[in-house]
Amino acid sequence: MAAAPILSWEELGLQQGSGWLFRELDLHIGPRDRLALIGRNGAGKTTLLRLIGGEIEADKGKRSVQPGTRIVMLEQDPFFTGFDTLMDFALSGNDAPPRHEVEAIAGQLGIDLSRKAASASGGERRRAALARALASEPDLLLLDEPTNHLDLAAIDWLEDWLGRYKGAFVVISHDRTFLERLTKATLWLDRGSLRRKEIGFGGYEAWMEQVYAEEARAAEKLDAKLKIEAHWLERGVTARRKRNQGRLEKLWEMRAQRAAMLSPQGAAKMKLVVDEVKTKAVIVADKVCKKFGERPIVKDFTLRIQRGDRIGLVGANGSGKTTLLKLLTGELAPDSGTVTLAKTLHGVMIDQQRSLLAPEKRVRDVLAEGGDWIDVRGQRKHIQGYLKDFLFDPGLVDARVGTLSGGERSRLLLAREFARKSNLLVLDEPTNDLDLETLDLLQEVIADYDGTVLIVSHDRDFLDRTVTITLGLDGSGKVDVIAGGYADWEKQRTRKAPKAQKSPLPQAGGVGGGPGPDSPTPPPPPPPAKKAKLSYKDQRDYDLLPGRIEELLAQIERDEAALSDPALYTKNPDRFAALTKAIEAARAEKDAAEERWLELAELVEG
Repeated sequence: MAAAPILSWEELGLQQGSGWLFRELDLHIGPRDRLALIGRNGAGKTTLLRLIGGEIEADKGKRSVQPGTRIVMLEQDPFFTGFDTLMDFALSGNDAPPRHEVEAIAGQLGIDLSRKAASASGGERRRAALARALASEPDLLLLDEPTNHLDLAAIDWLEDWLGRYKGAFVVISHDRTFLERLTKATLWLDRGSLRRKEIGFGGYEAWMEQVYAEEARAAEKLDAKLKIEAHWLERGVTARRKRNQGRLEKLWEMRAQRAAMLSPQGAAKMKLVVDEVKTKAVIVADKVCKKFGERPIVKDFTLRIQRGDRIGLVGANGSGKTTLLKLLTGELAPDSGTVTLAKTLHGVMIDQQRSLLAPEKRVRDVLAEGGDWIDVRGQRKHIQGYLKDFLFDPGLVDARVGTLSGGERSRLLLAREFARKSNLLVLDEPTNDLDLETLDLLQEVIADYDGTVLIVSHDRDFLDRTVTITLGLDGSGKVDVIAGGYADWEKQRTRKAPKAQKSPLPQAGGVGGGPGPDSPTPPPPPPPAKKAKLSYKDQRDYDLLPGRIEELLAQIERDEAALSDPALYTKNPDRFAALTKAIEAARAEKDAAEERWLELAELVEG
């Protein structure tokens, strides 16, 4: 039998304006739940999280909390006004955690809590808020965008901490990798209703597609108006998934081409295409070096960036990502070496400054200066059609910017900037404060962009889905140039460096995010292994595993469909438990089969 819930809401309802934001919601959180809270922008995710935490009152419903349960919430934008130092913030309130616990967490996060709160960066404030929340020893942890403003090292540390955490948590996040690694069940807040499914975020999109497809079939029995509404609700998820698969295949092809040019094995091919590459080059860095004081930021960096390349810059805060970005765009001069930019290069920077959008302006004023037509990189489009491309209802053309949600403002900013004629896009932390819907859109637009893209980001999934080359900085001045995304860079780092015990993270702040201790240059990679020939067993696995994976997927889908019956747990708890166990076992076998097949595929490709 499942453990009794530590927190429940029954028939929860909250009014917003003249209507209900949501109504008749039932929610139960168990003592070890790992829940992803998902919903479209404006659905009320943060509001629901605050209702769970008891920070606001509901208009309807009953909240029950198991006696002794300690609930702690990490807000997306904690309130630091009135606190002298970050430590003052961390130790404030009647429920303040013990000082020694806060100091221990802060030490592991690499944050100096004696820093003045007023001058602290977003990353430093986020780490201070994490130290306060995690040191409180909560039974239920409520996390609203916990990875915002964190670098990769801090995100890895947080994932490790939550993986060992014994309590329950509910998390809102745009970081797909974070959600996929940690969550075991999903709460989907959709059009005022709340659905729960015992799958982690990795299965959410397939579940969403299934629900929308069922609604679309039901809508066929209704009138034309309802059909149109169902279409907008679907957002074309099936068509989008097919398009995305096509884009991913194109991305993999581009990565393979760049890998051939970057690797020693591709030297002969490079000679054959050198003239073509020269004509396509838009940024050429040759033996670039840059120091701040005695500290090397970039050492002997050479790269020829071609038209159409998507370049991702990754590394811990303080490793020099922003410095390298400024070097590549000509904003900063190198100490030695050269950076040559094509004379025809015309760039646009997108940095999510929603504050630049005046709230009193209409959508058409922002996009088309009050008119009906907009020039989109040289092509004339009707503003209502262009709004559809960015997931807006065309009827919002005369809406005031001030009435739009945060996610809608982000999409409006993207629509405006991507309309400008350019052949270079520079995106510095573009995913902060974006919802999943807008992230999907941003990935699509980048994939369809004809020019070159430079991206600084800590969002691993976003990089894996968009970039052709990753520039990895380790803080010592060395820059790894990898054909592929974040996962490819991570694999190379794992191969190069022996496993070491986890150490405290570098301090936040300083150049490009903050000075940390210089990382030692990793040892050279081992010599390439000899090409392996598949054994009989390997060849058999390579041939049969795809069919087995399909069988497991079908089994999981059948069991999840049976588990989706809301009355199953009450009517037949034993079958509910058996199905849950069967799904977990099938998923584990599927993951192992996929991993095995990918290893064999690499051998075959080699």
